[in-house]
Amino acid sequence: MRSIWNGAISFGLVSIPIKLVNATESHSISFRQIHLSDSGRVRYRKVCELDGEEVSSAEIGKGYEEADGSVIPITDEDLAQLPIATAKTIEIVSFVPADEIDPLQMDSAYYLAANGATAAKPYTLLREALKRSRKVAIAKYALRGRERLGMLRVVDDVIAMHGLLWPDEIRVPEGVAPEVAVSVREAELDLADALMATLGEVEMTSLHDDYREAVEAMIAAKAGGGVPAAAAGPPAPGGQVIDLMAALENSVRAAQASRAGTGTGAGDGTDAASGGRSPADVTPIRRKRTPASGAAAPKASGGKKSTASSAASAAAAPKASGGKKSTASTAKKKSTTATATATATAKTTGSAAAKKTTSAKPQARSGAAAKKTAAPRKRSSA
Repeated sequence: MRSIWNGAISFGLVSIPIKLVNATESHSISFRQIHLSDSGRVRYRKVCELDGEEVSSAEIGKGYEEADGSVIPITDEDLAQLPIATAKTIEIVSFVPADEIDPLQMDSAYYLAANGATAAKPYTLLREALKRSRKVAIAKYALRGRERLGMLRVVDDVIAMHGLLWPDEIRVPEGVAPEVAVSVREAELDLADALMATLGEVEMTSLHDDYREAVEAMIAAKAGGGVPAAAAGPPAPGGQVIDLMAALENSVRAAQASRAGTGTGAGDGTDAASGGRSPADVTPIRRKRTPASGAAAPKASGGKKSTASSAASAAAAPKASGGKKSTASTAKKKSTTATATATATAKTTGSAAAKKTTSAKPQARSGAAAKKTAAPRKRSSA
């Protein structure tokens, strides 16, 4: 691999000559800007704004523009003579545990290769010291016209360096978190834990760029004169509000089916246990309505009891009228008949009251019977 920077690692009084090599590469597909009418390539030309002429890369240098618009030329020699120790040196300043480094600070990654046979011994010494301490080294270095922060760690048998952003380059996440208060239930956390456990771990080497492969297939189809096939992907759920518990349950079942190798619920976003329904189509759970007090059934029941009571009263009426028709010539016989009729009426009324409610008290029935008995006696004396 081609080195992009040569220098040394400063480890106390130990100096380790190294070469800096890019550890990553981009596989993204780049496009050219073209003229739509004739597909001619559109190029950007570097033109001097004073004379309007195009200039080559060899004629282009650096300059700093001040507030008034004037430009101060800066040469590579000016930068090389800066009085900083990191101009050609990766200076280790401390060793810290790896978990103290915020991943937000990580930037580009490089491999540090020993430059020459004399660098092999101190290079190996630093590598083994990092392994045994289980720490990473924090260093400062200068690259591409500015001083940077770096983290040195061991990858296999190589020392790797991650460029770090300076702490003041990390923005504070103001206004990013939800502004409304949200409470999460234990049941929801349990389902989330179950989903995480079901998904498990993945081999990072098995992951690949599906979008890049689709773009490559599309370009190959168009180059061959064909029409690229449109992939039928699952429809986007959009902004539909779903029931969180049901969505978590469906996700767990889909992950379990995918892990079991059934092939359902993983690629198409559906779940066999839910009848092929997508988790995004789950409808909210509706609460059961509580029946209002005084329902129709008790009223109907009360109506029947009232009807039975009316029927009992109607049945007692002929007996009373019959008593009047069979009145004897003597007052004693009339009184006796009325008393018997009142007694029968009281028994009928008491029976009807017992059917209507079980909570009626015997004292109430006795009072009702007394009122029924008093009325015939009054008529008898008259």
